[in-house]
Amino acid sequence: MASQLIEEPVSLSVDEIGGRVIHGDTFAVLPTLPSEFVDLLIVDPPYNLSKNYNGHLFKEKEKEDYSKWFESFILKAKTILKPDATVYICSDWKTSVLIAPVLEKYFHIQNRITWEREKGRGAKSNWKNNTEDIWFCSNTKNYYFNVDAVKLKRKVIAPYRVNGKPKDWDEEKGGNYRLTYPSNIWSDISIPFWSMPENTDHPTQKPEKLIAKLILASSKEGDFVFDPFLGSGTTAVAAKKLHRKFSGIEQNLEYCCWGLKRIELAESDYEIQGYADGVFWERNSLNAQTKQKVSNGSRKNLSLFDV
Repeated sequence: MASQLIEEPVSLSVDEIGGRVIHGDTFAVLPTLPSEFVDLLIVDPPYNLSKNYNGHLFKEKEKEDYSKWFESFILKAKTILKPDATVYICSDWKTSVLIAPVLEKYFHIQNRITWEREKGRGAKSNWKNNTEDIWFCSNTKNYYFNVDAVKLKRKVIAPYRVNGKPKDWDEEKGGNYRLTYPSNIWSDISIPFWSMPENTDHPTQKPEKLIAKLILASSKEGDFVFDPFLGSGTTAVAAKKLHRKFSGIEQNLEYCCWGLKRIELAESDYEIQGYADGVFWERNSLNAQTKQKVSNGSRKNLSLFDV
């Protein structure tokens, strides 16, 4: 597993980077990487709030200072992108206000996804904050997008028929379902919790299901997916499970180790919770998914502690 960890490289080829985790500061590492090799860039940077990342403290900045910090990152990251690359940037609502002008300056903004976090503390003097944003950008006007790979399977509550036949839905053994095209509001995402195999102690870990949607929509098998703030490795794990090349940068050594362990587990378990039979399922539909999986052959769910 140690061979998959790279300490801040002086200069490495794309083949030497692929499938490995780079331990170092992303601002120092990005200038050492090859030019124009990334098909899909997934960015989950520190939001503009004070948070302790396992000993690495990111302090909230003045608005102008954060915008400058983010722009300096974008300038370094842009050099590794292919001309037709796609970029997704995660954010909270406060940080979105600061990064949107920067993204508009350097990319073509295609959309803003808002996804619901079912966790979150209540607020007595404000609305509860339980959403986050993902900015969908392209490097040029030409970009790849496969909407058929990210359809959502929903249960039909009021099935409509024409001449006795289902209209735009299917009768299945487990119920009536419709495949719907995805919108830019996602309410089917579950934050990793203690009983989920993918869960770690990372304070801002993104779900594999969420990252899988971005990868399937905006890359092809064999494309190169890169994450410059890799954290506990979710982007790398999802990319591996979906047969993409991958790499990423993480400054915290313990997070690197967590990511490498998860990548190792993905060698034998390609399951992504909430994604089965080529479609994404609604939240709280595991029983229906399980019935389908049993008929196709079951897989063992491994945790970080099973190996």
